[in-house]
Amino acid sequence: MSWEIIHRAMEFVAEEMGVMLKRSAISPNIRERMDHSCAIADEEGRIVAQAEHIPVHLGSFSVGVKNLLRQVELEEGDMVVVNDPYISGTHLNDVMVMAPIFQGRLLGYVVNKAHHVDVGGPYPGSLNPHAITLYEEGVVIPPVKVVRRGEVNGDVFRFVRENFKVPDASLGDLNAQISANLVGISKVRQIVERYGVERVREAWERTMDYGRRLALSEILKWGEGSGEDQDFLELDELRRIRVRVEVREGVRADFSGTDPQVDAPFNAVYGVTFSAVSFVVRALLGKDIPTNDGFYSLIRVDAPEGSLVNPVKPMAVGGGNVETSQRIADATFKAFSHLMPVPAAGSGTMMNVMMGGLRGRYWAYYETVGGGTGARPDGDGVSAVQVNMTNTLNTPIEVAERQYPLLFTGYRVREGSGGSGRFRGGDGIVRSFKVLERTRLSVMAERFRIGPWGLKGGGDGKPGRVTIIRATGRKEEMPGKFSTVLERGDEVVIETPGGGGYGRVETGEGNASRQV
Repeated sequence: MSWEIIHRAMEFVAEEMGVMLKRSAISPNIRERMDHSCAIADEEGRIVAQAEHIPVHLGSFSVGVKNLLRQVELEEGDMVVVNDPYISGTHLNDVMVMAPIFQGRLLGYVVNKAHHVDVGGPYPGSLNPHAITLYEEGVVIPPVKVVRRGEVNGDVFRFVRENFKVPDASLGDLNAQISANLVGISKVRQIVERYGVERVREAWERTMDYGRRLALSEILKWGEGSGEDQDFLELDELRRIRVRVEVREGVRADFSGTDPQVDAPFNAVYGVTFSAVSFVVRALLGKDIPTNDGFYSLIRVDAPEGSLVNPVKPMAVGGGNVETSQRIADATFKAFSHLMPVPAAGSGTMMNVMMGGLRGRYWAYYETVGGGTGARPDGDGVSAVQVNMTNTLNTPIEVAERQYPLLFTGYRVREGSGGSGRFRGGDGIVRSFKVLERTRLSVMAERFRIGPWGLKGGGDGKPGRVTIIRATGRKEEMPGKFSTVLERGDEVVIETPGGGGYGRVETGEGNASRQV
């Protein structure tokens, strides 16, 4: 069946775009951690195919591409760049580049997002723990053509050079994004030349229809029903995220009852909320489902405007993408737990670490640190991995030490941090380092006060912890969100949460090994 061949080819094109982006990028955050995502859309902005990249990026494409198409008209040879979260659907660091595919006529679009390590603003990494508005987080780029009819727009590159704090890395990463789109366009055209425009367009329609029918057939196996639950963000006070999920001819998630938006960078734009719900539904499906518009069309998300999960511009949203997204996923899993077996809560934080300073030129470093997944109804959780809305790799210590004034002192599994139960939660990570010169450190993390929840009698995972050991020997226990200055020789010890346990501990002879 040629439509299925074309369907698989499009998925491989999206993957090839990602390979080009990774290999061409300058910053370790993209080159090593693979904090980027790629997709292909049709002329209406419907997602046809996407690579297996970052969950919080991928679901947002179905929102961001359509938002962008309402604001720009693209000709052959154009590319548009944007990082405005209220358009692109995530946060300022995720720079989105989209280009049209022409083959005699407009066929569709290639699009990618890449997390730039710094997009300006007062703090290293542009994730400001104290931001109230978007403008305190970094530079907002509205939709602008970075390439116009095949010619690079030098004004955009000059703007980036003067406003991003690590311009060489940023410009290198932006060039990598442009290159990835060029690869995508070339590969799609090759497929069109082989099969013809009409067969490709027909294959796209059949691919999306197939994705919808296959996903719906799996969702219907769940049976009709609804479940409601909540989880909390650890801000100045606990802030509620409440969701009711309904399974009928698809899935509806209603966030009525969620707390209002806050004067802090932990509001999640609608694209993030849609991504988190989509991730949960996709994770609960039992088959390999094409993740395209057919799948996304089965998911409806109602998020009250002006709430934590759908703020009004210009509220700050940097942490909403990386932390609130995790809590939305947790709350949605918990709501589904009233309908079907689901895992206990994972670590529930990306444990964002941002550092920077001056050593002749400005340097900026960003990474997330993994944790434990929640125990499953039929097995233990997994230790020391990225959980839920992130799918990045770790930054290799050798790379970090070579490029930044850091000396790592520890990197190991945080044994015993997973929750107890018939099945144990996965353990978190201990990652520690010393700074070799004066450095500004910021951390954005969650699950410091409330450990990841267990299910069916399983115990909670251990909360996260950050300790600063000053060169003088003084120890400082830090909260989950802070910014401070480190002096040469100061050490930072990061301990990430373990996942929750599942089921009560059985004390019979055959289960003695499950006792905690």
